[in-house]
Amino acid sequence: MASRYAVEISLENMFSCCHAGSVDTNEEREANKAGASGADMVTSEKHSLPAQMPSSCVGWTDNLILATDSYKYSHWKQYPKGTEYVYSYFESRGCDREGWNEVVFFGLQYFMKRYLMGQVITRAKIDEAVELCSEHFQGEGLFYKEGFEYILEKHGGKLPITIKALPEGMVVPVKTALFTMVNTDPKCFWLTNFLETLLVQVWYPMTVASNSRYQKLAIHKGLEETGNTDWSIPGGSVFKLHDFGFRGVSSVESAAIGGAAHLVNFLGTDTVAALLCTKKYYHAKKAAGHSIPASEHSTITSWGVNGEVDAMTNMLLSYPTGLVACVSDSFDVFKACKDYWGDKLKDMIKGRITGDSFGRLVVRPDSGDPADTCKEILKILCTQFKEDVITTSTGHKLLPPYIRVIQGDGVDYESVPKILKALKSAGYAADNMVFGSGGALLQKLNRDTFKCAFKCSEITVGGVAKEVFKDPITDKGKASKKGRLTVQRAAETTGFAEADKYKPRQGDKGTAGGTGFLHYSADGQIVTVASNKGNAAKDLLVEVFRNGEILKDYTLDEIRKRADIPNGPWADPPSEWVISLVKGGKKLGLTLAHEGKDTLKVNAILPGAVLDFNNANPDKAVKLGDLVKKVNEMAGSAEKMMKELGKADKCEMSLLRKS
Repeated sequence: MASRYAVEISLENMFSCCHAGSVDTNEEREANKAGASGADMVTSEKHSLPAQMPSSCVGWTDNLILATDSYKYSHWKQYPKGTEYVYSYFESRGCDREGWNEVVFFGLQYFMKRYLMGQVITRAKIDEAVELCSEHFQGEGLFYKEGFEYILEKHGGKLPITIKALPEGMVVPVKTALFTMVNTDPKCFWLTNFLETLLVQVWYPMTVASNSRYQKLAIHKGLEETGNTDWSIPGGSVFKLHDFGFRGVSSVESAAIGGAAHLVNFLGTDTVAALLCTKKYYHAKKAAGHSIPASEHSTITSWGVNGEVDAMTNMLLSYPTGLVACVSDSFDVFKACKDYWGDKLKDMIKGRITGDSFGRLVVRPDSGDPADTCKEILKILCTQFKEDVITTSTGHKLLPPYIRVIQGDGVDYESVPKILKALKSAGYAADNMVFGSGGALLQKLNRDTFKCAFKCSEITVGGVAKEVFKDPITDKGKASKKGRLTVQRAAETTGFAEADKYKPRQGDKGTAGGTGFLHYSADGQIVTVASNKGNAAKDLLVEVFRNGEILKDYTLDEIRKRADIPNGPWADPPSEWVISLVKGGKKLGLTLAHEGKDTLKVNAILPGAVLDFNNANPDKAVKLGDLVKKVNEMAGSAEKMMKELGKADKCEMSLLRKS
């Protein structure tokens, strides 16, 4: 067999600055070529190998010029003559998963710091690109050497672009513009979309963050429905979904940024690369996630079938305090739970909580139907430890605090709610469970999960701006937005007519690009204002990058807070207040929806008495999402409160705001 060697990318190289010196210079490449002469080559089975193998890992050095699709090199010739500016935007055009109507925006900061910041164009990188493109393409003249030399000479190798983006961690409806980009030097008009290939990869961390958050919502719901009352860290949902995904992703870098995206929502992870990523790129002051000692099948099965209980005993003795997890399905998981954990080792498990010392065993099944297996295991454990099992306020059984179960096989956004529903129906509390997810959390998704796209919406030619869009008759879902964009809250976007609302092309012969410029989200709360008609003062898009410099540098702490769910681990406690107003012949000006049987939710604020109150009392202003708990003396019935608001001239409302 021919000898082979693997090209390794170390974590240190992966997280090195994008403009670090190359470890493979032109001189070194020439030397390598010279050293690979016929006299120094060894041939085996018709394969040629270098005479001298590397003595250490072969690092990878970034070259931004080569971080693009091949066809991008030819685009600089294809824009209209006299083009000066190309303005493009990135968005999710929807989602292929039912009910996923929102997306967590996360990850752009990593790509800007990792690949765009500072001097990223050098003479060595230009030369490397010239050489590779001459080998890659047939013919000359495709690679725009002069364009990159201009950036090097005029801008010191820094990218003359500006990027505006939503704050990282913000949760917005799909079909909302997430970031925009335009060149700042008219001679670099071609650069905007040259960078598309790299920056569209933001699809990955934002999709993982959204995937993780939707599972957080499902777990939170399960906890609420089965009597959980402790929501502060370490309780609630914050440790209920553990990242097992490192080995299941395509690369170390994927593990780092995907694992970091999961840590936006949770604190449990085994993906060490994510801890490095959050420290280097998101200002985590210490490890952003936590783990515990845990066994794998090899450490249990190496004791043999008859030695399984001894292996389990060793786990409890080796880690006598704190949390420890043990895989229990090597041979017979039900026997392990009943005879080993629930009998022979029972006293050792119960003894993990003594005085001020807290410890817990986490039993891990790893095979079988997840819902059925978890139900049977909880049944066994609740029987074996029945003297300490409690019943929650909703009538569900909860294991004593010294023992829990983690399901780490077959866990994804679909199975988590199914498992929790099955356990609820069988009488078991969701707090008995922890979930572990690997490939389904970090890998079982793609760019089309949220239908992510980067599209040009305006070019400037000879000083004149022109709207740009696509609207293929073969796929209405790929129609793009026009002109310069702002993203605004619908309640703050007023003064427009009904005709200004965007309507897509009506039939194949309809107006290409549709009509109107107000692209409202499906829930009516966010609007992307196109055609340069937006209000810059109300724009949610923030300039984050300009000419090689990062202008906004978000921390993981603030991102977590922004992305959190109501009553989540990083959410502010809910606030309550009372307002009084008189309609005085005006409409109330609220669009309300039933939120359960006893609460109304504010879905829209229109011109009327409430808007007048808000303007006069900004410290007590009613906002979208606020809950109405009481109207005058009416409480406990959403329907009756709605009627009271409709007929009463004087309204006293008790309001609740969840963070």
